[in-house]
Amino acid sequence: MAQARREESDFEALLQRHGRQVVRTAYRLLGNLADAEDAAQEVFLRLHRHRDRVDEVRELGSWLYRVTVNVCADARRKKRELPLAEDLVVVSAEAPPDAALDLEQRRRLLSLGLKRLAERERTVVVLRDVEGLSTAEVAAIMQTSEGNVRSQLCLARGKLRKFCEEYSRRHRQEAS
Repeated sequence: MAQARREESDFEALLQRHGRQVVRTAYRLLGNLADAEDAAQEVFLRLHRHRDRVDEVRELGSWLYRVTVNVCADARRKKRELPLAEDLVVVSAEAPPDAALDLEQRRRLLSLGLKRLAERERTVVVLRDVEGLSTAEVAAIMQTSEGNVRSQLCLARGKLRKFCEEYSRRHRQEAS
């Protein structure tokens, strides 16, 4: 009985330590907080079921990212995306055309751009650029080569850059 309580306490500590990271990553991959929380719950259920297979000291972080990516991919397959509503707050017409977007606007723009990327491209950007993992870590999580990660990252960044430029140009024209 004491062993079971200790294991439960250890697992709760893992939830406290890694829960926000998993939800944050899932949110960036899915674009919806409720779906991200559901995905995080599934990730931790899998961790609980397969905990004996994970070396907590060396593998837990990579394992959590890999399972989060897989759970989110499954969720996206099950739930066909509806057309996106472009709800980005636009810089006011009085602002100079090249006015910098505030942080919240940039986050929304990034979120809209990420939704337009292919699943693997979005995953690479979220893990590498948003979560700050190394190329080697991303490659291990996605079970691919580092060269493939760099290639997908380059393509995804180009698509994001183009989306942001087009979005800004379109809204500057609308404001004129």
